[in-house]
Amino acid sequence: MILKNKVIVFLGNTRYDSPIQATSLFIARNLSKYNKVFFIDYPFTMKDYFDYKRTDKLKDREGKFSLSSDGLMDTDLPNLKIVITPPVLPINFLPEGRIFRFLLKINEQLIASRLKHIFKKQGIKDFIYINSFNFHYPEVVKGLNPSLKIYHCVDPIIVPYDKKHGLISETQLLKDSDLVICTSKALYNEKKLANSNTYFVPNATDSTVGQLSLAAGLPDHERVAGLKKPIIGYLGTIERRINYDLLEKVILAHPDKSFVLAGPVSEGFLPDSFKSYPNVHVIGSVPYDEVPQMIKSFDVAIIPFKKDEVSNTIFPIKLFEYMSAGKPVVASDFNEDLKDFTRNSVEYCGDASSFSRAINSALLNDSEVKIEERKALAKENTWEQRSEQISEIIGLHLNPVIQSSVIGEKANLNFLVNN
Repeated sequence: MILKNKVIVFLGNTRYDSPIQATSLFIARNLSKYNKVFFIDYPFTMKDYFDYKRTDKLKDREGKFSLSSDGLMDTDLPNLKIVITPPVLPINFLPEGRIFRFLLKINEQLIASRLKHIFKKQGIKDFIYINSFNFHYPEVVKGLNPSLKIYHCVDPIIVPYDKKHGLISETQLLKDSDLVICTSKALYNEKKLANSNTYFVPNATDSTVGQLSLAAGLPDHERVAGLKKPIIGYLGTIERRINYDLLEKVILAHPDKSFVLAGPVSEGFLPDSFKSYPNVHVIGSVPYDEVPQMIKSFDVAIIPFKKDEVSNTIFPIKLFEYMSAGKPVVASDFNEDLKDFTRNSVEYCGDASSFSRAINSALLNDSEVKIEERKALAKENTWEQRSEQISEIIGLHLNPVIQSSVIGEKANLNFLVNN
């Protein structure tokens, strides 16, 4: 890894103990192998403080909220520390304008003051700053003078809550950042118009998922163990990006198969009709440490996303998680770029009929050779490798000798898109 013995501050878009593991945490963990990394926990608002009263989530943080605390929490990795900030003002309900931006600066100063406390206590004078898709706080390090400011863009801004102020704040982030890293080609093509130092580094998989799911003697997950085989499984958030019309047609075409939808269910998206099908099982969230066992339980893994201008920007983490377990994958053709990374090992389908045929083919024609091919492809796309690639990009921009020729160097880095 090029990047070593540096101090890196992450402002992520998740909480460190979220049941869904985020891209930012995977990268932070890998960069902490050779660097000191501070991961800022997604700030609690004062409203959150009362909403989470008497919960374990709050108890774990409460002693760190004080302005006199450094807010630091240890992790299982010695160089990775979680930073708990004081509760901030809940302001997203306000209309865009001067009042909102004034109060936003107060919130950002609360976060910045926590960093100043840590820097002073630990004698830190230089650091790299990565804002990983937390456009809610675009100017946290203004005045702290990091050696490099990076914006890590992992998704389009489409949720109404995020869009209310996020579109303006993200524009600000793109302008103020020294470089931008995107997780899909579509995002790359969009963001490079605002910042010429934009790179494409796709999502990947946690290498331990495949290893654990392949462990000898690992039984099917207890929540699906009694279901009729074969099991056609989806693991992930059940929300707007799923093509429910396609999926319903596939379910009706396969009454002999069990369809498992595993993951948190966003309100208002899952059709009521799905609850009436005897072969559909919506089982809710799966703790991250149980993900390998759940994937192991699937006979075919699916990604039935809509094909639209939003899904074109999605590079799903679950793709390589499925493949690392050797599972056959059937997906809708929502993002053409995925074929560049999966070669001929994944079936991408344009309609319910081809999706159904692909499921049957996967069940009938799978083999040890194909399983090994999928596992090998997943090994080429791990978070360890992505972190190496991000490390190299950062190293290019940190080195004043190389920095002037960064644009020329892009052509030599096979993980960058430069057209």
